[in-house]
Amino acid sequence: VQLQASGGGLVQAGGSLRLSCAASERTSSRFVMGWFRQVPGKEREFVAAIKWNGGHTYYTDSVKGRFTISRDIAKNTVYLQMNNLKPEDTAVYYCAADGTIIQSSITLPNQYDYWGQGTLVTVSS
Repeated sequence: VQLQASGGGLVQAGGSLRLSCAASERTSSRFVMGWFRQVPGKEREFVAAIKWNGGHTYYTDSVKGRFTISRDIAKNTVYLQMNNLKPEDTAVYYCAADGTIIQSSITLPNQYDYWGQGTLVTVSS
């Protein structure tokens, strides 16, 4: 599975962006799709994830109420709607996917086999 992330850019604090992650092929219903972010010098951080089957969602605490992850099954695409962006949201955002991940490992980047190329989100104060 190849993942293509897009939608990053420069936005002022309080603004919104929507990231997209398109999968190259139809993903199995067992798949989990996730978004992670990374800033230089820091480890990759979990942001949000969604189960392809059923659409159950997971979020890190710092984005709850501001970010929404969703999926379009027909388009094999996952979205991350980011509202009320803050300067601390500035990072390279990566989408990831895996077909064998268990629920307790959803927040761990090393449990995902497939990664997109990353898209830069910059939030100015």
